[in-house]
Amino acid sequence: MTFELSQSLSRLFRESVMPKPPPLRLGVNVDHVATLRNARAGERPDPVRAALAAIAAGADGITAHLREDRRHIRDDDMARLKAEISKPLNFEMAATEDMLKIALATKPHAVCLVPERREELTTEGGLDVVGQHNALAPFIARLNDAGVRVSLFIAAEPRQIEMAAKLRAPVIEIHTGAWCDAVVDGHAAKAEAEWQRIVAGAKLARSAGLEVHAGHGLDYATAETIAGLPEIVELNIGYYMIGEALFVGLAETVRAMRAAMDRGRKTLESARLDVASKA
Repeated sequence: MTFELSQSLSRLFRESVMPKPPPLRLGVNVDHVATLRNARAGERPDPVRAALAAIAAGADGITAHLREDRRHIRDDDMARLKAEISKPLNFEMAATEDMLKIALATKPHAVCLVPERREELTTEGGLDVVGQHNALAPFIARLNDAGVRVSLFIAAEPRQIEMAAKLRAPVIEIHTGAWCDAVVDGHAAKAEAEWQRIVAGAKLARSAGLEVHAGHGLDYATAETIAGLPEIVELNIGYYMIGEALFVGLAETVRAMRAAMDRGRKTLESARLDVASKA
């Protein structure tokens, strides 16, 4: 065996011990640009303009939630986003026939099914795919048949993850709200428990063949932390970024979030190389 071949085989073995994680994508949610616009019932600020600015600054995709009460994003926003942005559109919505018709007409890159209650200020928890599997199965099948990727916004609970796989949804998005809230509130024990649940859930989902995304309540610090999980390939972040944009501008906020995610991924890569060097 030549020295070069020996070195090549050694490198392949080391990389197989801890494979390189996939790139981490950033999806920017523009809902709250529309919230601000709707406060005056006018046309500005325009969420489509915000989406274009976010993409120009490095966002990998745009997320928008069309709620049944149209409290922020409107039907024409979805149509314009699909027509005008150059990156994937992630259409968040409740699993209703009305929303299904709009999604099939819009044909976004992806649909993320979320729970929705009229009285909630924001999405309060994950979708109960176990309790609603009979209703969700044909709904997911119709979106799959139309070539729309389906993501289920769920808690990092084993039974929910396992049901998501059975329902043939190719993607899940882990609800990170409880963890993020505990971190911000300084509840260390709760934050650690929620974090460990996310870690285990991401591993279980990936082993079940699901693509794993995460979102809700993330800021620079929590985004950097969760970027260190190799199973996670996309973060969807909105409210925090729109708030920060008031002070430094949307482009700078996108760049700062991208940098935080890259720092988290770099830590993961350093750990991978360290393990590989010792193998």
